[in-house]
Amino acid sequence: MDKEKNISLKDIETLLGNQTVVILSAVEEKLLKSEERTSRKIERLINTMDKFLKRTLDLEDEFTFMKHDLNRVKAVIQEKLGVDLL
Repeated sequence: MDKEKNISLKDIETLLGNQTVVILSAVEEKLLKSEERTSRKIERLINTMDKFLKRTLDLEDEFTFMKHDLNRVKAVIQEKLGVDLL
């Protein structure tokens, strides 16, 4: 019991300060891990979106070339057969 009575306000402040440091360190570590996981997920999402955009643009280019080719075919058909294809 004497030991309990001899605890001073300064001792309590020191113990609480040490406890606060330990808690804040644990919270910071957890936040850093969470941030790393989030960053990896965002990076994967960006990569997926980049691939999707590339495929979309490639298809758009292909459709543009096909439209141009089709217009040339229509022009040849109209010239050779006199048929107007809309």
